[in-house]
Amino acid sequence: MPGAPLLQQLIDSFCCLPGVGPKTAQRMAFHLLERDREGGRQLSAVLLQAMDDIGHCQRCRTLTEEALCQLCANDQRDDAQLCIVETPADVLAIEQATDYRGRYFVLGGRLSPLDGIGPREIGLDQLAVLLAEGRVQELILATNPTVEGEATAQYISDMAAGQDIPATRIAHGIPLGGELEYIDGGTLAHAFSGRRKVGF
Repeated sequence: MPGAPLLQQLIDSFCCLPGVGPKTAQRMAFHLLERDREGGRQLSAVLLQAMDDIGHCQRCRTLTEEALCQLCANDQRDDAQLCIVETPADVLAIEQATDYRGRYFVLGGRLSPLDGIGPREIGLDQLAVLLAEGRVQELILATNPTVEGEATAQYISDMAAGQDIPATRIAHGIPLGGELEYIDGGTLAHAFSGRRKVGF
């Protein structure tokens, strides 16, 4: 807010971060000013550079400083598998937790007609071009298990079917170590519908 004291502007600026309310923003501002001014300078320099230099990968749409991200530039990745995710954070989560070696496509959201988010807003025109290239042999749908995420997955599955590309959906269900009595109904329903054969 222009005209406000600089301290208040600093506090208000921290409030733009997700999950940061006025009290947390105030603690952050006071911590930097009272205990870590050098850290604050480093933060501001890196933040400014990141805002100026980080954009989107031309192929998969994740965040990167280059025209192609490191994953898309890596010729050891499997072009036959394409994993569809909602955010760049999802790419990082999959890379850290799995041994998946295929490619990614980042939607940057999910279909939500009420919010004015249609196929073009999440790059499905660009995805259609990728699918038409003929390299993708399996589409892995890793959108979130929300109503919008499921609708987005179904829409993309229909796109893949039009190109004769099989689409698979990542499993959703009971977390490892979870107990049935504490699992919500929606998660339990997903777990039942996604059950698989065990044994012989």
